[in-house]
Amino acid sequence: MKVLPKLTAVVLTAVVTLLMLTVTPAQAGTTQTPAERAREIATALEKDRLYVDPAYQAALPESMRADVRAKTKALGYPVYSIVLPLTPSDAFQGKESNVLTLVIDALDRPGLYVVIDGGSRFPWYQVHELSQLDDDQVRPYRQRALADTGYDAGPTEVLARMYELLASPVLPPVKPTESDGGGRDADADSAGPSGVKVALFIVLGTAVLVGLSLVIDRARRGGPRRPRRPRREKSFSIPPHVAATVAAEQRRQLTRETALELTTLGSKLAALPSAHGLGLSHQQAALDARQAAEKVLDSSEDLVDVVGAMVLLDKARREYDAAVAVAADRPIDAVPELCAFNPLHGRSSGRKTQVKSDGATLTLPLCADCRRALERGQAPSSLPGADGPYWHGDDLWARTFFGAIGDDLAGAVSRGDHRS
Repeated sequence: MKVLPKLTAVVLTAVVTLLMLTVTPAQAGTTQTPAERAREIATALEKDRLYVDPAYQAALPESMRADVRAKTKALGYPVYSIVLPLTPSDAFQGKESNVLTLVIDALDRPGLYVVIDGGSRFPWYQVHELSQLDDDQVRPYRQRALADTGYDAGPTEVLARMYELLASPVLPPVKPTESDGGGRDADADSAGPSGVKVALFIVLGTAVLVGLSLVIDRARRGGPRRPRRPRREKSFSIPPHVAATVAAEQRRQLTRETALELTTLGSKLAALPSAHGLGLSHQQAALDARQAAEKVLDSSEDLVDVVGAMVLLDKARREYDAAVAVAADRPIDAVPELCAFNPLHGRSSGRKTQVKSDGATLTLPLCADCRRALERGQAPSSLPGADGPYWHGDDLWARTFFGAIGDDLAGAVSRGDHRS
């Protein structure tokens, strides 16, 4: 999100408005044009710099709104906050960027503009004609606000925390927690996906239990001999409430790691020299995949969405490495894709595997464990979705096996297919 020169912003606004006006009323689901809707919000912001759509009036008590207003006043520069529902059929086509572009043009006042979908908790922002602030300065405060507030936090709580942090002279250090494990930077290359960490904890715990049972059994054998009876072994199972806690922590950790890596990759891409030909193609592919990953992460609703963002980030990293190799006149390394059944398993192994079912054949990149499971006629350990394996669903991730088949995944996300 770069601050555009005024003339460029006007041209962009005109283009966006023209494109959105081509949507028929039946498609848009509203009688207002995008410009009229933006003007309506801008008029409300002239009276109150916190705009809450009528759909969320009852859900946001005045005490929470007052907290947001108080924290924005302490910043010393104008802040315009917008909370509204966003769907592909609304006047803004469900895109926060359209809201920002059109509302800024309609209001045309310097300030920090923040929009948040009332059903989400990820604020989008743009700095407009402020000398003391730019978009890059806001980004770490936004990320920190998301980390500080839990997944049960409402949008106004996230906004209030972000504004509270912005008022600080410096961004305070992160308080260490048991789940942080020392931070991502120290083990980014060795730890692998966070799903591997969770699995490791479970395996270690199981090993301790097995060892303890062997000790007890040996102690019992030292006593009087008794006739052996056939023993019924109970299979180990994780209690549902523990499994839910592990899944929630897994999602939180993966979200944090992906967000940090998106920021790091963005800096690396910005530092790349200008290129042409094949190098330019890989640079553009990296930019597109990174932008798609950020878009998915910002609107993620469950672990499957977060994994989708991770897959797109992985694609962006591979394209970035290819662009660097071309610039250095080196061959491009062939890096395997992530496992299609569960990207948290890591890289695929060997050639792609043909999977046949009901007369259809898919060719998928699979890890060694998933391939062996299929060879034994067993179901692979798939990433869980809302109802069984994630690929039982009908979303973009299920239809494409996280981009393993079908159209370009980043292009599909840019079209909004991940929301349909």
